[in-house]
Formats: sequence, structure tokens, C-alpha cells
Amino acid sequence: MSLVRYEPWSLLNQLQGEMSRMLDTNRYGEEGSPLATSDWVPAVDIKEEDDRYVIHADVPGVEARDIEVNMEDGVLSIRGERKIENEEEREGYKRIERVRGNFYRRFSLPDGADAEAISAKCKDGVLEIIIPKQTKVMPKRIEVQS
Repeated sequence: MSLVRYEPWSLLNQLQGEMSRMLDTNRYGEEGSPLATSDWVPAVDIKEEDDRYVIHADVPGVEARDIEVNMEDGVLSIRGERKIENEEEREGYKRIERVRGNFYRRFSLPDGADAEAISAKCKDGVLEIIIPKQTKVMPKRIEVQS
């Protein structure tokens, strides 16, 4: 029979650790990435179609001019800001859940993505990014002349 030490707070400490990881705002990026300074993270849907990849990002209240989409070294980054239009001076709020400020997301693109033909548009609070696939070149047999 082995001796087991009883630690009454271990389950509570484990729960606290799991809650901290769940609520961590840096869960979508690497340590030290610009995401650590983001105020919020837009939810995205990524879909692969026969000839393209489509990314839809929920960015309600963000103007198209406040969104920046960049492609560098196989990584697509989306950066922007949701601004406060008119700030109320009086208090009396019971709860504020709508987040304002900067956001940042990064995605590694597959090798078959055509980085030169990426397009983006924002309509009704949804950012749509179209990433065409490169046309596959079929292997061709080359005859050797003698």
C-alpha cells in the first residue's frame, strides 16, 4: 500500500489554472506576439473550396478603412481597430460588454495559396478575404534527344 499525501487545495488550484488558461487573451497567438496588446480577437470561419480559401472575420462596428490585411512570408495578418464614435460623459452603466480597441489575428497559409491574388472586402460587419489557390502544374515528361 502506498502513502498518498492529501492536499485539500489542489483541486481548487487546478480549477483556477484551467480558468486562467481559458480566459487568457493571448490564447490565439504566440508568446510575445503583437496579439498580447490586442483588446479583442475577432471570430473567424475558414473554408476551403476547390479553387480558393475563404476567411470570414466578424468585425462589427469596424470601418473598412480601419482594417489592414498583410501577407508576408506565408503568413496572413489582419489588424484593425474598433473606435468609440461618441463617448457619453454621464455614468450609470450597469454592464459594458462591447469591446473597443485594437485587434490582431495571424494565419499561416498553405503552400498552394496564391499570395499575389489575395483580395479582401468588408460588408455588414464581416471581413471576407479570398485567397485563390495556385493552378497545379501537372508533371510533364520531357523526351531526351540523342
